Amino acid sequence: MTPVTRLSGRREGKTKVRSAFATGIFLVAAIAAYTMGELSGRTPKSDANRDLLLVVNKGDRTLSIVDPESGLQLTTVPVGGTTGHEVAASPDGRTAWVPIYGNSGVGSPGSDGRTVAVIDLNSRTRIATVDLGHPTRPHCAIFCPRDGRLYVTAELTRSIEVIDPNARKVVDSIPTGEPQSHMLAISSDGKRGYTSNVGAGTVSTIDLQNKKVLAVIPVSRVVQRVAISIDDRWVFTADQTKPQLAVIDTRTNTVTTRIALPDVGFSMAPTHDGRRLLITQPASDSVLVLNLHSMKVEQVIHVPAVPQEILVRPDDRIAYVSCDQSRQVVAINLSSGKIEKLIEVGAGADGLAWVAANHL
Repeated sequence: MTPVTRLSGRREGKTKVRSAFATGIFLVAAIAAYTMGELSGRTPKSDANRDLLLVVNKGDRTLSIVDPESGLQLTTVPVGGTTGHEVAASPDGRTAWVPIYGNSGVGSPGSDGRTVAVIDLNSRTRIATVDLGHPTRPHCAIFCPRDGRLYVTAELTRSIEVIDPNARKVVDSIPTGEPQSHMLAISSDGKRGYTSNVGAGTVSTIDLQNKKVLAVIPVSRVVQRVAISIDDRWVFTADQTKPQLAVIDTRTNTVTTRIALPDVGFSMAPTHDGRRLLITQPASDSVLVLNLHSMKVEQVIHVPAVPQEILVRPDDRIAYVSCDQSRQVVAINLSSGKIEKLIEVGAGADGLAWVAANHL
């Protein structure tokens, strides 16, 4: 039997003192490290305590969930279809909704999507699929501030499909009056909707409450996306046949101004202070900053290949731009006009949505 060596009472006492002292030092160091991390913003946070950036990856058929503070992709969730282009986050921040468009571009032959994927942001899994009832090529999704329902453009049926997010089913359909209604903007009171009708080259003004088309506004032979100013005064769409931006007066439903751009514009997003409009130019890999008071371009920011969508953070500090060919989202500091970080996501990065902290 191996003999057991015992410490004398004095040595055992010293050993306990050293152990207690070492434990105390460790605890102090741990608390200090935690405190420094907390102050520097490096302390790991739960999903409920941090903002999230959502990115749809067309090529991978996934949704990226990103920590915008660190610039790290936390996970990807398969959307379960070919393929999602856009995403909307529910007002409570618990779910993401991704319309499944199809495998082609606007007006081109291909599959015709008819579903919307519902993703739980807590479990990071797809929990439901809403069937629209028939092929529609659903594309842009926006939660209406008036009734809390999800409004989804449906190109093939010239309509906006209205989904009850609680029942997870279509409860209404609103006509747009034109084919290929691709993107949607909604006024701050939720009463007016504006769709960009790609091949028709028009913008529809729609009374969402009464489900009535108020005007169809000619713009060009082809348009693409649409945005509305923070004060609901202007609607913007970029002419796809020449480098110019059409500015629509929402009081008269007419194009009142056309602004020359360095290159053909694509997606647009206003800053929340109402001072600027950001515009992507995919052909020249750039983002324009348009001053909405002077209606003049004040800055050109170069970004990675083929910028798509723009999302401006609620504090107006950062604009996020998805870049289709580089598998990245660019974070642009709007004070300096410089790229702050590059966020690695998936192939064909496109639609973006923001989820505020304390959402789960």
